[in-house]
Amino acid sequence: MVRTEYYHDPNAPTPNNMVVAASAVVCDDDGRILLQRRTDNGLWALPGGGMEMTESLPGCAVREVKEETGLDIEITGLVGTYTDPRNIIVYSDGEVRRQFNVCFVARVIGGTLAISGESTELRFVDPADLGAIDMHHTQRLRLTHYLERRPAPYLG
Repeated sequence: MVRTEYYHDPNAPTPNNMVVAASAVVCDDDGRILLQRRTDNGLWALPGGGMEMTESLPGCAVREVKEETGLDIEITGLVGTYTDPRNIIVYSDGEVRRQFNVCFVARVIGGTLAISGESTELRFVDPADLGAIDMHHTQRLRLTHYLERRPAPYLG
């Protein structure tokens, strides 16, 4: 399935669905950040995805990171909430999604790094190298907020 993301684009289609999702900034012991190259748009992104009815948002982040990367994580903090109604995601199956994402900070506690069906590549990236990584603005915004070491989570 192909994914196209619109951000503050007046030509974006009207959403027909809202999905609550969680993502995580997962760092290794050297402070590098885990990114995945997505299969649906070819861009780099933080691991994450939609919450299931039976789980909490932190639990969703833990599950999604495990499914997408093979790593077990522990949530250690909150980057922020990302609920901009002008962030629209269109899928080739006809879904036009308004995203509601909560981004956590996490550390690896186990598992083995492994590519899933949702990614073509996984990589820990030094924060100084993030500018050269091809990613959507919304992903870069979460990483910027994380790297700013804000005293309080971003609420937006």
